[in-house]
Amino acid sequence: MEMQHTHKETFEDGLAIRKEVLGAAHVERSLANVSEFSRPMQELVTEYCWGAVWSRDGLERKTRSMINLAMLTALNRGHELSVHVKGAINNGVTPEEIQEVLMQTAIYVGVPAALESFRIAEATLKEMNVTA
Repeated sequence: MEMQHTHKETFEDGLAIRKEVLGAAHVERSLANVSEFSRPMQELVTEYCWGAVWSRDGLERKTRSMINLAMLTALNRGHELSVHVKGAINNGVTPEEIQEVLMQTAIYVGVPAALESFRIAEATLKEMNVTA
């Protein structure tokens, strides 16, 4: 029988994974800049997105990153896409694989969304000094 984690344990697991994927500096900056208004959202994201879902064994982090890139393209969420391009690189996704994910999104969610994601991904990779 699987043991249930407490909310605090799931949050702590999520915080550790979030820092591993996105980088400790980014996460610490995000949490340091949180307002009382936005604090519940940051806690929810950390506990549930990162602690409850990203910690699951069913998919490798690399796969989760590629899925996120596709979904964020479909949703046209540029800021989050840039954050997750960095996370994808940290999770072992190559620039070529990022390119292929974005090519696939062009067909399934539309060329304008994919074009925007290509621009964001390329700028992010350049900022990270990562080349294809």
